[in-house]
Amino acid sequence: MESRVSSRRIFRPLLAPLLGLALIGSAGVFSAAQAQTQPIAPDTMAARVQGCTACHGVHGEGTDNDYFPRLAGKPVEYLYNQLENFREGRRKYPPMNYLVTYLSDDYLHKIAEYFSQQRPPYPPPAKSNVSPATLARGQQIVLNGDPSKNVPACAACHGKALTGMQPAIPGLVGLHSDYISAQVGAWRSGTRHAKAPDCMQQIATRLTDDDVTAVAAWLSTQTAPANPVPAPAGSLKMPLKCGSEPQ
Repeated sequence: MESRVSSRRIFRPLLAPLLGLALIGSAGVFSAAQAQTQPIAPDTMAARVQGCTACHGVHGEGTDNDYFPRLAGKPVEYLYNQLENFREGRRKYPPMNYLVTYLSDDYLHKIAEYFSQQRPPYPPPAKSNVSPATLARGQQIVLNGDPSKNVPACAACHGKALTGMQPAIPGLVGLHSDYISAQVGAWRSGTRHAKAPDCMQQIATRLTDDDVTAVAAWLSTQTAPANPVPAPAGSLKMPLKCGSEPQ
């Protein structure tokens, strides 16, 4: 009898760790089997840029609010420059600064290439709530500039169709007036910068608040052309030297 009791006393301490190992092993087998049944996300740029499309739209078409502009169809070097500016702190918007902090030049360029190739339709132009005189002032600056302030026409760089120019001048159609005003204001205040010489900063500081409102309002009412691609590189003679545009 004593022998049986002793055997049980020895066996029970050994039994607990053995059962534990068996349970761990079973859990591992279950986890491995479960992992094999889970769908694997495709390794494509469309999948990789979901952090961008959550705000800018599935195809980079922009959103109905004023804060997330259209990326689709913009010149690749423009998009790359902006991603680099966010990474280096020349543009300040915390979610974007955080998103690209640790991304390499090569990866930023791949993101830029992806969105530059997207072609979703443009939204209908906005209805303006400013006066006809304000719209006329905006049209004047956009198409002809203001020589009295040494302000060149927006169209001189962004094209008559306002669709930009390869490789690094963005289009201006399809943007909300509040977004345009905010970006010009950021250049004027010094919270947005580009590579020197920063031509947009030079122009923005020559505009009054009323000028900015007029330009933004008129641009937001313009319909995108049937073929809204950027003009070919070198097709426009730049009135100013811009550090972000290859010379």
